[in-house]
Amino acid sequence: MHAFEYVRPHSLLEAKQLLTADSEATLLAGGMTLLPTLKMRLAEPSKLIDMAGIAELSGVRGAGNTVEIGAMTTHAAVARDTVLQTKLPALAKLAAGIGDAQVRNRGTLGGSIANSDPAADYPAAVLALNATIVTDQREIAADTFFVDMFETALEPTEIIVAVRFEIPKRAAYQKLPSPASRYAVVGVMVAEYDKTVRLAVTGAASCVFRYEAMEHALRHRFSPAALEGIAVDSNTFNSDMHASAEYRAHLVRVMAARAVAASAHD
Repeated sequence: MHAFEYVRPHSLLEAKQLLTADSEATLLAGGMTLLPTLKMRLAEPSKLIDMAGIAELSGVRGAGNTVEIGAMTTHAAVARDTVLQTKLPALAKLAAGIGDAQVRNRGTLGGSIANSDPAADYPAAVLALNATIVTDQREIAADTFFVDMFETALEPTEIIVAVRFEIPKRAAYQKLPSPASRYAVVGVMVAEYDKTVRLAVTGAASCVFRYEAMEHALRHRFSPAALEGIAVDSNTFNSDMHASAEYRAHLVRVMAARAVAASAHD
């Protein structure tokens, strides 16, 4: 690990000033990916700006048909939050299935989505639940936020403040987890709203994506049976030691059907 300076600001303004003053500085928002990257010397930041001391970036707030979660809220806090368990239980359950206890107590919502790991769980929720990513500069729709593997629409000095989720009529997330990391080999989240259905897939390709053919079928009939016969093209899917592209295509169909079935019982 290369030498770096560690700082712990106590306000968003202070963090922004530190970040803009040093082009080689990096935000630390849990560190579940960043710290292993540093240990392998794949990144050499001059400064780590630890966001954990900024109280305004944590917590869950419910208002009307949305819930807003601070970027530094840990997975464990999301999983046990009573507001989410009542208004958006699918998201609380998703958070409870991330990694292990150590990861859930250190990893954060903002850190996860800013990283845009192709196998992370939260991006599927952000996309399926039509979320809005609130930064210190603007608001970004979920459909335009995730660009590619480890790439988002964030500008270099832009900081995620919170994520605002739309509360659906019903929703569920299902995944086949890697036995070692608990990342999704393939994960699918589905959400039904009054006039539409959103279905997002993680783990299959280089980036989370919506499956429009399945959404269209489910808008006409919200049932696992509606997905029968829909072909899943594996040409752009990941193929690695965990699963071939063809197997991932099969898992998309299986997890989508399971997610629809699970949402019917929530």
